[in-house]
Amino acid sequence: MSFLFGNRSSKTFKPKKNIPEGSHQYELLKHAEATLGSGNLRMAVMLPEGEDLNEWIAVNTVDFFNQINMLYGTITDFCTEESCPVMSAGPKYEYHWADGTNIKKPIKCSAPKYIDYLMTWVQDQLDDETLFPSKIGVPFKRNFMSVAKTILKRLFRVYAHIYHQHFDSVMQLQEEAHLNTSFKHFIFFVQEFNLIDRKELVPLQELIEKLTTKDR
Repeated sequence: MSFLFGNRSSKTFKPKKNIPEGSHQYELLKHAEATLGSGNLRMAVMLPEGEDLNEWIAVNTVDFFNQINMLYGTITDFCTEESCPVMSAGPKYEYHWADGTNIKKPIKCSAPKYIDYLMTWVQDQLDDETLFPSKIGVPFKRNFMSVAKTILKRLFRVYAHIYHQHFDSVMQLQEEAHLNTSFKHFIFFVQEFNLIDRKELVPLQELIEKLTTKDR
């Protein structure tokens, strides 16, 4: 959850997405934060009793966007057109951008450009009231789950890029504990609800095994 980061860095890459105070989703977020505070991440990601799965996934997706936004915001000075001319996660994995509407054919671009495209696209989805309704009682669209899965799959790529290309910078900034806690929470969440195909997680497979084996 974003509260883990305290006030160490208020710099975000994109504007933070706020969940309206007093809304049911805000209450769900507070529940998630309280459960996370117990330190048991496996328990923290479970669907609270009596809650709607779509709403739980929506609230957490917004929160992961905010976390990654903040984490990437801390290292933007190191992720440049020169240092990262392609969007990669180590030497074997390269990502090309397409969103299916504005850019239909995948394009090769630098990591900062790719992440800008990616975070702007995610923000547009989160701001779409028909996809992520903020009002109680407004039903989720039938394609909500597939959109949420695509968002999380793409957000994973930002974690993968940071770990593979910028971990030294993260350590210099003494942010590695924040990064690890955030990523571990993210992985437990996507595993709990089977939201990302295993093949997509391969670039960080060793790290995932290391972070999750202790909690089995």
